[in-house]
Amino acid sequence: MFANVGWGEMLLLVVIGLVVLGPERLPGAIRWTSNSLRQARDYISGATSQLREDLGPEFEDLRQPLSELQKLRGMTPRAALTKHLLDGDDSWISEAFQSPDKPGAEKPHSAPPPQPATPKSEPLTPGTPAPFDADAT
Repeated sequence: MFANVGWGEMLLLVVIGLVVLGPERLPGAIRWTSNSLRQARDYISGATSQLREDLGPEFEDLRQPLSELQKLRGMTPRAALTKHLLDGDDSWISEAFQSPDKPGAEKPHSAPPPQPATPKSEPLTPGTPAPFDADAT
């Protein structure tokens, strides 16, 4: 349940609890919180086991689509396209989109960069307002 909460976060919660509740009520609050979490975990595991007993072999049939849905949750657009269109082979993608900085990668053939239509203007002197173009905004 709290698998991604580290010791630093726990220490921070204890310090905040110490400031808010005070040293005399903090142990009772920690005890109450841990008991509540334990009860909730017991209720959830009990409900799962009761559902498993009630459904019997159909419970596994229910788990299979849920596990497939969980797999789809972590799928990125690139992974989905690779899986369904390329049967999982993404070797040509990595070769086609290599950056030109890597050794052995060819530079793409492209047209020279376009030249600006207007000549470069001189920098403004301090205190002068910037030019305003009503059509650009």
